[in-house]
Amino acid sequence: MKSKAVFYHAGCPVCVAAEQNVALAFDPARYEVEIVHLGESKGRVAEAEAAGVKSVPALVLEGTAYHINYGAGIEVLR
Repeated sequence: MKSKAVFYHAGCPVCVAAEQNVALAFDPARYEVEIVHLGESKGRVAEAEAAGVKSVPALVLEGTAYHINYGAGIEVLR
């Protein structure tokens, strides 16, 4: 069974670079990666916050949020 990874971002240059270098590096045989652009999917900001996301880009892997660099605080995406 594949583990789920959710990559949240806001479309900024830092986020896009992280998406290309981190999120897309996962082995698709082991992980199902979902990429969520919070600037386009505002309805998912609360979901990201509930998962522990404080800033984007961030990766939630098996229930743990990992913050990558710093593009924007989650509060600016509400």
